[in-house]
Amino acid sequence: MNRSQVSRRGAPWMLPLLMGAIAWGILNSITWAEPSAELKFSKKCLLFSPNEGCGVADVDQDGVLDIIAGTHWCKGPEYIPRPLRDIDEFGGEYYSQNGDHPYDVDGDGWIDVISQGWMDPQLCWYRNPGPEKLAKGLKWEKRVLAETRGQNEALALKDLDGDGVPEIFVSCWDPKAPAVAWKLTKTEKGEPTVTKIVLGEQGGGHGYGFGDVNGDGREDILCELGWYERPDGKPLAGPWKFHPETALAHPSCPFIITDLNEDGRNDIIWGKAHDFGLYWWEQGVPKPDGATTWTEHLIDKSWSQPHCLAWEDLDGDGRCELITGKRVRAHNGNDPGGLEPECLFYYTWNKEKRLFTRHVISDFGGGVGGGMQIRVADLNGDQRADVVVAGKTGTWVLLQEGP
Repeated sequence: MNRSQVSRRGAPWMLPLLMGAIAWGILNSITWAEPSAELKFSKKCLLFSPNEGCGVADVDQDGVLDIIAGTHWCKGPEYIPRPLRDIDEFGGEYYSQNGDHPYDVDGDGWIDVISQGWMDPQLCWYRNPGPEKLAKGLKWEKRVLAETRGQNEALALKDLDGDGVPEIFVSCWDPKAPAVAWKLTKTEKGEPTVTKIVLGEQGGGHGYGFGDVNGDGREDILCELGWYERPDGKPLAGPWKFHPETALAHPSCPFIITDLNEDGRNDIIWGKAHDFGLYWWEQGVPKPDGATTWTEHLIDKSWSQPHCLAWEDLDGDGRCELITGKRVRAHNGNDPGGLEPECLFYYTWNKEKRLFTRHVISDFGGGVGGGMQIRVADLNGDQRADVVVAGKTGTWVLLQEGP
């Protein structure tokens, strides 16, 4: 048998060798993975509107968590929308509200909502009308806490002085505007009001985070321009010392401060809120004068506008995951990548490899995008953490089904 005959007809004795070689090649070309533990989520759209804020609380005191989403609250566990308030439209495709913050403002035992608009000078709260009016689907009364300013990127409820009552911290996108918080108090008639606290005249800018930067055991405030050091003693009695080393490029609202590599120094997880780029900054040994030092590490640059970050334990293993997604058309689609598909992900952290790994909550083009807030809570009592987001593709509840 010559070589041409072998090539045409094959040699019977060669067939097992050829098949074995092919199989060996295929096996060695595959990267084998461990059985997947990626969490799965079911998706349900509750509302479709320009609303970008959301909250989770037991609105009607029936023992079941409800979802607050701009103009409506959605009664759990079915999450049927019920009226809450009217919100003006502006700017092409915006609702005039930058977030929903559930809190019992007047102390009557019923959860109210604190909110403000980006351009609105009023800081407002919406009074829960109680069981009878909630059952009838009536709207909540709007009340003004203070005349403040416009250019308010986001609010956060944070107990800065440790008295058990949160202050209202305001992130203003104007970097020249002072860093400000508002302390909830009462008028002489017992009505809720607020007192303005200037934390720093150096300014703030877009984005914020809370965490102990210098390891003194006191929680500091970070913003676009740098960080404000929480003073010893009474934190609201005077201005906080400003440090510029952590200046970030238009960061998320909020970003995260946590000790990723467990070296005793807190690191920063942040995203470019109106551009491509999700990063972590590793804190190094401080300089002799105490100035903090940082090294930047890229997490993901394949999608844009990670405007809001959450740091929560989704899988119940005692370690937090990073939850974030694309804020849909944050500037009417004019940001870099602003018209690319929506998405929502969680990232697991591997301390040994010093690496974040991306996992899908809702993939590119899957309908679910981000907005101004991400809420994580066990909504249905199955001991699994669920996710709520609101953005310009709708307000969504994502119920975790486990791995």
